[in-house]
Amino acid sequence: MINREQFREMHPKDIRGLIRKNDFKEHTMGVADGFVQANLAIIPEKHALEFMIFCQRNPKPCPILEVTEPGVSRLKYLSDSADLRTDLPQYRVFKGGKCVDEPYEILEYWRNDLVAFLLGCSATFDHVLHVSGVTLKHCKGTYTVPSIYVTNIQCEPVGPFEGPMVVSGRPIKIAQMSQVIQICSRYPLMHGSPIHIGNPRLIGIEDVKKVDWGEKMEISEDEIPIFWGCGVTPQSVALNAKLDLLITHYPAKMFLSDRRNYEFAVIS
Repeated sequence: MINREQFREMHPKDIRGLIRKNDFKEHTMGVADGFVQANLAIIPEKHALEFMIFCQRNPKPCPILEVTEPGVSRLKYLSDSADLRTDLPQYRVFKGGKCVDEPYEILEYWRNDLVAFLLGCSATFDHVLHVSGVTLKHCKGTYTVPSIYVTNIQCEPVGPFEGPMVVSGRPIKIAQMSQVIQICSRYPLMHGSPIHIGNPRLIGIEDVKKVDWGEKMEISEDEIPIFWGCGVTPQSVALNAKLDLLITHYPAKMFLSDRRNYEFAVIS
């Protein structure tokens, strides 16, 4: 039996092999340390260009890492061995804007007109912050999922794609706030700098302990809540787009790539 601590040291390819056999169904926070994780959105080809424009206009929650050709479930940049139909721990399937399934593989839903978008994930800067000595409560001991909320911030709409931005929040020591912003800003393809610092009510979060996904946030007197764009945003957008088919990753169960975090750092 492999414990979660051992998953931290494993190569993504080996973990994907376990996922493919349904031997790993957990969230991916804190596994394959040092490797890039990615959010997933799969849509019909007829909407792919509009979705790409949507991502370009909303880069904070939807930074693009790779886009596949129609009907192709294999990647060229993030991995040369992964199959997007089987290699994520869990998926969500939307039809007509409603979630109809949360399967562990999507072979039965795959079509020749589907285009997959791999989007940057904050798990990268979580790892970088953690090893830099920044206090992250959800990274202490066993990694857990950060606090995730739907906000009142409306994404820039494109075609059928519109809706509120989803954010991930973390209580950060006030003394470490500048360091956190500097580090995250070096990773624009992993959500980059925060979209909001401080009072969560200003972005529609009335109670930080009431999350939409993840762990409830506990804020100490020496901490301040900071919020970043989150790759769950395409799921909230899917509720409004009402496409005939849209497939995403299940929240916090991302794609484990073979690229290392440092490859995406921007050094000015």
